[in-house]
Amino acid sequence: MAQTYDIVVVGAGIVGLATARELRRRHRGLAIAVVEKESGPGRHQSGHNSGVLHAGVYYKPGSLKAQLCVRGKAAMERFATESGIEYETCGKLIVAIDDSELGRLAELEQRGLANGVAGLRMVGPEEMREIEPHVAGVRALHVPGTGIIDYGRVVDVLAAQLRAAGVDLHFGRRVIGLDRRAGTVVIRTSQGDLVTRRVVSCAGLQSDRVARLDSEPEVGIVPFRGDYYTLTPAARHLCRGLIYPVPDPALPFLGVHFTRRIDGSVWAGPNAVLATAREGYRRRDLDLRDLVGTVRQRGFHRMVRREWRTGAREVWRDVVKRAYLKDLQRYVPALAAHHLQFGPSGVRAQAIAGNGSLVDDFTLAVSPDSVHVLNAPSPAATASLAIASRLVDEVDRAFTLTAATAIAPPP
Repeated sequence: MAQTYDIVVVGAGIVGLATARELRRRHRGLAIAVVEKESGPGRHQSGHNSGVLHAGVYYKPGSLKAQLCVRGKAAMERFATESGIEYETCGKLIVAIDDSELGRLAELEQRGLANGVAGLRMVGPEEMREIEPHVAGVRALHVPGTGIIDYGRVVDVLAAQLRAAGVDLHFGRRVIGLDRRAGTVVIRTSQGDLVTRRVVSCAGLQSDRVARLDSEPEVGIVPFRGDYYTLTPAARHLCRGLIYPVPDPALPFLGVHFTRRIDGSVWAGPNAVLATAREGYRRRDLDLRDLVGTVRQRGFHRMVRREWRTGAREVWRDVVKRAYLKDLQRYVPALAAHHLQFGPSGVRAQAIAGNGSLVDDFTLAVSPDSVHVLNAPSPAATASLAIASRLVDEVDRAFTLTAATAIAPPP
């Protein structure tokens, strides 16, 4: 007999686990499960990110990113404190290299102020070097509230708490079909069926594919691999906290930057190149199904026509270390080639609309018995607990869950 649930969450990344946690907090009496194709939680985007607790400076005021990042960071810090997870508020400098970037830096300050980011201030070269002695630039925006955390640890704690709360975690079960039968949804998996009243999909790099089992999504996922270098132990003093560039508003990628990690290491990067496998973390990784699926997307061709110059620069930097180093030296001139070691990499699920535009905000698809998270870009890890609260609001509205089992949501 197939196991039966009230709600099944597809995907055991940080957003899926946070959503299951919020469902359990609000609906004590429901039977809830999480199904995940990997053998454990957080094996992809959640376990391959730089570990930054973003403060909310970058995002357009009024956007879901802006709203959920500020709330989510506060919620994540409370969760970490309550759960004994180490985090550090180390601060960030967003650095203008020359006068041409000052206008965008000022706009960034206004965004941050509109989003309620505390403590923002512009600093000149002297104060910049008090914060980061080795940084270059003409002016910087200091974001003192930015922090660092190990999201892999967060994912492990969330999974443990869900088990303790009676949520079933089904690992090693790839979702291969969604069928409607007699008022239920049969989730066909590689290891047998699960039957549920409702489905919430938080499938990350596979989000469009899971949604396509239900209906045709409005966006498709194009994977971008980002490679990092790490600084040698002898060079870690070159970065005390986080050193970031002034972002290009036309692109969703921040550009190379320096990130101190909670373990004391320093990552430099990432770049952003088209990945030839959705879950391929090495240059040589190739999945023909993934690559063909990317190339066949109508929006992909339109994006390439518009952004091919940017893509070419990213590929050049990916294969030529001196080009990567040159970009990093714009911010930390004392950095030398022997300070850099090949580091980890991650794959970002970039949602692309049919017109070729890069979808920049959180995106959902809602039906009477399913909710699909189609796009959860950075700062999804920072904002995950707030995303979960917003997502469960949608679930409650769409699904008309049993009122008798509902409790008030946490503040």
